[in-house]
Amino acid sequence: MAVTRDHWLERVRFSPEGLVPVVAQDRQSGNLLMLGWANREALSRTLESGQAHYFSRSRQALWRKGESSGHTQQVVEIRLDCDADTVLYRVDQQGPACHTGTPTCFSTVVRPDGSTAQGADPGGHLLSRLATRIAARAVERPQGSYTVTLLDHGVAKVSQKVGEEAVEVVVAANAEDATRLASESADLLYHLLVLLQVRGVALADVLQALEAREK
Repeated sequence: MAVTRDHWLERVRFSPEGLVPVVAQDRQSGNLLMLGWANREALSRTLESGQAHYFSRSRQALWRKGESSGHTQQVVEIRLDCDADTVLYRVDQQGPACHTGTPTCFSTVVRPDGSTAQGADPGGHLLSRLATRIAARAVERPQGSYTVTLLDHGVAKVSQKVGEEAVEVVVAANAEDATRLASESADLLYHLLVLLQVRGVALADVLQALEAREK
């Protein structure tokens, strides 16, 4: 039997209403952006156009992400979960993903005591969270912070520190055990993120450069 472009839709387990939940994930950072719903036509149009399409349950209508706001989602990969009853869009997000203007729809934090609060998502990846924390230190400038001390020293001093940490990584790789190498590598990554902050270079720009080399 010939395989058509929509052949994959036969695997999708739609609800009795003909819908399937769709999770949108930023392909570079791995951050979760939103949860939407799609019917067969929305999934078909997404694959055909490369733009994320969903189905609005309130309006009972097909819609393309960003058609009114301009905050589009270029879909670079579609995945099905193991039961084929949930779809993942890996996307390049233009602008905020949430209609409220936040980068992600998941902006409400549930605290251990059960209360909730609004808070910016620091990111799903450890490096993203660390870069966010360093950026916050640059604004909040808490007393006694080692990060703030580094930031105050400027590019030259932080660059020197990155160089020193790089040498320690090389030494650990050649003369010490794996635990020491991991520790020195962590030091290097941290100081490199501080240097990026001092220079005003976003981690996303670094990830984009790495991604270009992956092709």
